Formats: sequence, structure tokens, C-alpha cells
Amino acid sequence: MKRIYNFSAGPATLPVAVLEEASRGILEIGNSGMSVLEVSHRGKDYEAIHFDARDRLLKAMGLDPAQYTALFLGGGASLQFAMLPMNFLTTDQTADYVHTGEWSNKAIKEAKRFGKVAIAGTSEADKFASIPKNLTLTPGARYVHITTNNTIEGTEWATLPNTGGVPLVADASSDILGRAHDYSRFDLVYAGAQKNLGPAGVTIVVMKKSLLEQANENLPAVLGYKTHAAADSLYNTPPAFGIYVLGLVLKWIENQGGVQAVEKRNQKKAGMIYGALDEFPGVYDPAVLAKEDRSIMNVTFRLRDTNREKDFLAGAQALGMDGLKGHRNVGGFRASIYNAFPEEGAAALADYLVKFAKK
Repeated sequence: MKRIYNFSAGPATLPVAVLEEASRGILEIGNSGMSVLEVSHRGKDYEAIHFDARDRLLKAMGLDPAQYTALFLGGGASLQFAMLPMNFLTTDQTADYVHTGEWSNKAIKEAKRFGKVAIAGTSEADKFASIPKNLTLTPGARYVHITTNNTIEGTEWATLPNTGGVPLVADASSDILGRAHDYSRFDLVYAGAQKNLGPAGVTIVVMKKSLLEQANENLPAVLGYKTHAAADSLYNTPPAFGIYVLGLVLKWIENQGGVQAVEKRNQKKAGMIYGALDEFPGVYDPAVLAKEDRSIMNVTFRLRDTNREKDFLAGAQALGMDGLKGHRNVGGFRASIYNAFPEEGAAALADYLVKFAKK
């Protein structure tokens, strides 16, 4: 089987062991005589997969299932931009949002449909090349929302903000379980799975049960968190295959030594690439200069001589590297090195960066 180095921002690289196991599940799951794509979401074969994935997710996040609930939903993080304020924000309440790039901007626009939004901090002045250090929080805010990793801009929260008791909410789509956050600091976390946890199509929402109790009940049933929690994410047909693969990825994380071991590996991968970029400041222009704000998931950079961009991509593709072109809104290059991305791929890119710089 030929495997390239896939630097795509998502859907992203999955562990080969997970792909092999999933391929077997596509033919038959357990001794059911059916593919995982065919079994009923109400049947015992699927329910075993479903609840095992839920329990493993909370365990990997270090959260007590007596205090937290985990939901598996569709619609991606984009649906959560609206579903969050629909459930927790009213027209006479204010939610604080920290604006750090493209995805926080989308979340802010959706929240404004349902209540008041205050920008507690922003890095817009430097084109989102940093994480805001000083936040101005609204007394009595309904919640504070952050985007833990900014996939397009290449920044990441190394330290979680102190919200003074106001619920902390996060879109963690790009670094969920990629680093050992104290997830008990969050009141609600949501994340599309297609970067670190599985294939496209399933979104996780993990929240404190005490927060869930406060959710709006006057909503269409399918848009209410209480609906899905009461039905164990089985109110309607769930993204069953995505949940199945997510469970396999969680087992893989356990076999790697847990989130702490995965983060150590992620730091090493990012360090190799950033090291090569920083070695040649006359050739490369890293998008994020402050090392404490650099993402270990998405390394963003440009060439100082933009005329060499096509040559750079062509050379990378010749070496079996794909997905390095930057997001269309910012240009340049982006190396996404999520949990399953291999160390040898990061080393190969670092070596290529050095050789290209010396041409």
C-alpha cells in the first residue's frame, strides 16, 4: 500500500492500524454477518460501538462521566456555531468571544443572531498572527468562547484563559486530544472529528451536566442539546461509521500512551519543521513569530520570494508530500501535522525545507 505524506488540514491522516481495522469492519462487524455500514443504530452490535466510543472519549479527556456528558452529532463545528448560542444565549444576555481568526469570526456571526456578543479580545490588528494576552471580560457573561487552535492562521492557545467562574466554551476542532489540556477547565467543548479523531461526518460535544441543565428547551427537538443527551445521541440516526472510526482512533491514542504521549510526539514534529523555517529567515517567513503562540497542529509560512512558490510545491509533490498549499484566504503554505501524522513525514519536510533554502 502506497502512503504519501498528507499535510491536508482536514480530512486528515488517520493511523494505518485504524484504517486496516475499519476496512475489516466495512466487510463485517463482530460476528453480525453485516458491515458496520449496514447494522441498525438500534441494534446491540452498533450500540456496543457507540457507548464504548463515548466512554473512551471522556476517559481520554480525563473527565468524570458523572459530571460530563459526551454527544455525537452531525453538521460539523459550523452547526455548533449556531447550536451553542441557540441553547445557551438569549437576547438579553451577553456572550464573550475571543476573535482569533476565520473560524471565530464565523462563530461570532452566528451568535449575534441569538443574543449580544462582546469581543473580549482580538488579534485582528496583527492579522491574527498571535493569541490575545489581555482579555476584557463582561461581568456576568453567559459564557466565554475561544477557538483553541486556529487552523488557517497557525496560532494556538498554549495556556487557557482565566474566565473568573464564567463558563469557558471552546471550538477545539483542530487540536482536540492533540495536547494535554486540563479539559475540566472547560464547561463545553465541541470539535469536528476530521482532523484528530476520525473521518468527516461526526462532531463531538462534551459538556458539564450542570450546564446542560440550563439549556433552552424551546427549540426544534433536533437542535436541542437536551434532546440528544436524553437519547444518548441516538435521537435520530447518528453518523455511525464516523463514530465507529472515532472509537478506533481513541483506542489507538490509548495504545500510544495516552494524550500526554501524543502531545510529546506532536511537539517533536512541530519542532523539526519550525526549526528548519527559523534557520533560514531570508528564505522563509513564518506566519507566527511568537513561539509561544505557534500551533503544533498547523505550521503556516510563506516564501519571501513568492516567485518560487510553484517550484516549492512541485518539489514537495515529487517527494510524496501533498496538501501543503495554504488556505485560499491567506495564501502561502500550511503543514498540518495532526495526531496520526508520522514523525518521518515531519522529518522529511524539515529536510526538504533545508535543501530548498540552500538551492
